[in-house]
Amino acid sequence: MKLGIVGLPNVGKSTLFNAIMEGGAESANYPFCTIDPNVGVVPVPDARLGVLEEMYQAKSLVPAVVEMVDIAGLVKGASKGEGMGNQFLSHIREVDAVVHVVRGFEDENITHVYNSVDPLRDIEIINLELIISDLEVVERRLAKLKNNKVYQREGEVLQALQEAFQGGTCARLLTWDNPDDLKFMESLNLLTAKPVLYAVNVLEDEVNTKNEHVLRVEEFAEAEGSKVFQICAKIEEEIATLDAEEKEMFLQELGLEQGGLDRLISAGYELLGLISFLTAGPKEVRAWTIRNGLKAPQAAGKIHSDMERGFIRAEVVAYDDLERLGSYNKTKESGLVRIEGKEYVVKDGDVMLIRFNV
Repeated sequence: MKLGIVGLPNVGKSTLFNAIMEGGAESANYPFCTIDPNVGVVPVPDARLGVLEEMYQAKSLVPAVVEMVDIAGLVKGASKGEGMGNQFLSHIREVDAVVHVVRGFEDENITHVYNSVDPLRDIEIINLELIISDLEVVERRLAKLKNNKVYQREGEVLQALQEAFQGGTCARLLTWDNPDDLKFMESLNLLTAKPVLYAVNVLEDEVNTKNEHVLRVEEFAEAEGSKVFQICAKIEEEIATLDAEEKEMFLQELGLEQGGLDRLISAGYELLGLISFLTAGPKEVRAWTIRNGLKAPQAAGKIHSDMERGFIRAEVVAYDDLERLGSYNKTKESGLVRIEGKEYVVKDGDVMLIRFNV
């Protein structure tokens, strides 16, 4: 999962990104790595892995990972190159979903780029820049298809997109009756087709309440089918400096069940329809991220293409049964290990052993 963090200047985006990067590296049993100054990789928190590691006495533990991209420089005029906008807009094309940080707090000491706090206006500004960029892509494609009857249907899809963009509508809000039309639209890799998760940055004393800014963003997001979560970037900065035990105590004092990284990843998984299946043995315990609804051979292909090509069957046990009984042998004796074939749809928390032959 690759998430791009966007937002106007002074909304807390970079503070949040830096805190999440430090926090993820500090608390996770996985080597943090910085790919370049604005990209980082953090592990997906998953308590199940630690249980399986101890159960199997595994030599290594490998969590699923999330790549975070801090996309800076988005201001009014970004689609025309303002604030290095074109460079950063291109970064958005590479992500699976957009985390749009908006300011939901009043503070005289932190100047807003537009001199007032209005998260819906800020959302509209960035959406408009993305729409303008997408409109240019669509119009270039339309010019190439002009008078070409072979691609008439694609031209109709492009015209529908053009009309939507000219009316200020994002591609993700459009519906397509024909699956081929949807497939073609997805192939364009449009910025406004990316799923969006709105992160409303609030003050420390508002972290457990919903101020008017949060409520307005929630109403807006619900109307377009997006997700929202509330976060305090300053608190995340503090959490990033704590060890695991101190972090848990601090979160309890604040009345929070999870830190921002955990909530961000959970919301991202839900937004993108992702789940994790697990593999376990003495050599390695590992989590694998797949889209919900994937069948066993395709899930096996995430491990290695040979496994998908030569898939025979999968031995599957639910993690909850494995944890409850304490060993694979006990689940097998209890008849809880299932043999599943090519049509089996993998579930979150399935612990799988793939049988294949090539």
